[in-house]
Amino acid sequence: MRAVEYSVTGEPDVLTLVDRPMPEPGPGEVRVRVHRSGVNPTDWKSRRGSEPGTPVHPAQVPNQDGSGVVDAVGQGVDTALTGRRVWLWEAAYQRPSGGTAQEYAVVPVRHVAPLPDNASYDLGAALGVPFLTAHRCLTVTENGPDRLGPGRLAGRTVLVAGGAGAVGNAAIQLARWSDATVITTVSSPEKGNLAALAGADHVIDYKQQDVAAEVRAIAPHGVNTIVEVSPAANAGIDAAVIAPDGAVAVYATDGGATMELPVRALMVPNARWQFVLLYTAPDSWRPRGLADVSAAVEAGAIRIGPEAGLPLHHYPLEQAAEAHAAVEQSIVGKVLLDIAPA
Repeated sequence: MRAVEYSVTGEPDVLTLVDRPMPEPGPGEVRVRVHRSGVNPTDWKSRRGSEPGTPVHPAQVPNQDGSGVVDAVGQGVDTALTGRRVWLWEAAYQRPSGGTAQEYAVVPVRHVAPLPDNASYDLGAALGVPFLTAHRCLTVTENGPDRLGPGRLAGRTVLVAGGAGAVGNAAIQLARWSDATVITTVSSPEKGNLAALAGADHVIDYKQQDVAAEVRAIAPHGVNTIVEVSPAANAGIDAAVIAPDGAVAVYATDGGATMELPVRALMVPNARWQFVLLYTAPDSWRPRGLADVSAAVEAGAIRIGPEAGLPLHHYPLEQAAEAHAAVEQSIVGKVLLDIAPA
């Protein structure tokens, strides 16, 4: 079978198309015929590594997210799963042969979730990292719900920094599905249009407007949850708009290793800063996140494509390097590898 792998960390050109033996699922595992592989920033960051040029042994198949059809199951797995459409999450984490940039991927059965017939393989491959990260960010607020769904965030206001990004888009969609009032910030009118298509109620261009003033005009008592992509740049704004018992959920570093916080301004409202990394998130959260994202898909509440504020960029498997480079260069939208026909 065809697969992409890298045996040394570095630039996208370390990705190599190879022929691998067909893998067989072991106990508790399933084999998935991959139709789409989703590419996320976490994938190129893992490929680049902390020290480019470091040997990787065994060679790593990249990409955490994907979608396809279960075509074989291992011992102890219900055979009824065979032939089922599924989406995959964390396929490559601590599994060198598990990534989705290949024609067949073997993963633990807990790392696949049902993909309804009304959901495309494109959608399935766009779910894992962005939507699970967004779910975690939206459910860490003091006195807030730990589940998402209709009515769960009613009466609450959510601020999504960078609403045109993949996680920003996911946070907007999940927050709207849960009946929050959603404010988002963007850097251009074009990105503002994408965030509005995703479902944001209010869009603020941070290059043209005073974000804190605009947010306070919309939410005089502050925002309950902030989904933060640029903590170092936005710490002061976040402190100025956070509501009592509010939370700032940080899922990215915006290139900075450190940040400064206005302690008193955050102490008074008893604000929480919650750092979010999908791979090390509490095990107790995972079933809730998977169940809620799956329920949103089943309900038709999650959309992708330009009409949903998330343009799609398709690449064949042999152009995995170009796909990784596009994500690394911050292309707007979702990058997918087309591995099997839709």
